[in-house]
Amino acid sequence: MRTLMFPGQGSQAVGMCQDLYEMSPVVRETYEEASEMLGYNIAAVSFRGPPERLNRTDITQPALLTSSVAVLRLLRQRGLCYDAVFGHSLGEYSALVAAEALPFSAAVALVRHRGMAMQAAADESPGGMVAVLGLEDAAVEALCAGIEDAWPANFNSPGQVVVSGSRAGLERVSEGAILAGARKVVPLAVSGAFHSPPMAAAARTLGPALRAAPWSTPVKSFFSACSARPEGGPFAELLERQLTAPVRFTQTVRHLVAGGCDEFLGVGPGAVLCGLVRR
Repeated sequence: MRTLMFPGQGSQAVGMCQDLYEMSPVVRETYEEASEMLGYNIAAVSFRGPPERLNRTDITQPALLTSSVAVLRLLRQRGLCYDAVFGHSLGEYSALVAAEALPFSAAVALVRHRGMAMQAAADESPGGMVAVLGLEDAAVEALCAGIEDAWPANFNSPGQVVVSGSRAGLERVSEGAILAGARKVVPLAVSGAFHSPPMAAAARTLGPALRAAPWSTPVKSFFSACSARPEGGPFAELLERQLTAPVRFTQTVRHLVAGGCDEFLGVGPGAVLCGLVRR
């Protein structure tokens, strides 16, 4: 069984997809469609930056969605077949487009709204994220349980858990993780404590737009990294909850493997997810 997986934030880089844009009409058409929805040239920002603009979450999210769907359309044009889809955080929107549960144009509008809502929530409740390397999931969960404002946010692979929280909370997590035997703790270049309770305001803001979106029954199996199981809808409630819930990438991959998935194909910029699956 072949499963497509789509990256989330952390995969952005100036120039992503530019080579494909220059050689493929379907890729150019995808960027033009997104630009029309956004009201600005997403190709120019993606290919020329500047980095500080591209790294803003309200710009990053449409850029990543567009690059992933452009690659998906090119692969489909060349005969790609697949059985199931899933995504990491933002990548769930690309996966839902691949499952034909959400039109691309609607996904572009939603992720722009999502990025703006998340940035506003981050400005209101400043925080960040750190990756804890070398501890079991349960050890990181226990560590966070003893700290008031720190939460497991991404279960990326065995021995790699990302924690969200306030600056003070993350300092305590970093100190506690090293004492517990973590190999290292790496601060992430993000603007907020994503996938944790401080994003509740973003969930409330995005909820009405999600419920108004033109959802359809997926034609491919969609696995949610929020619930770590297959989902057929309703997707609005799932994606609203996703903003404050952890990304259970490890658990989703294990579920897929147990169900017979023997081929994972990363679609979009970067190869981070392929490395996580191998681990």
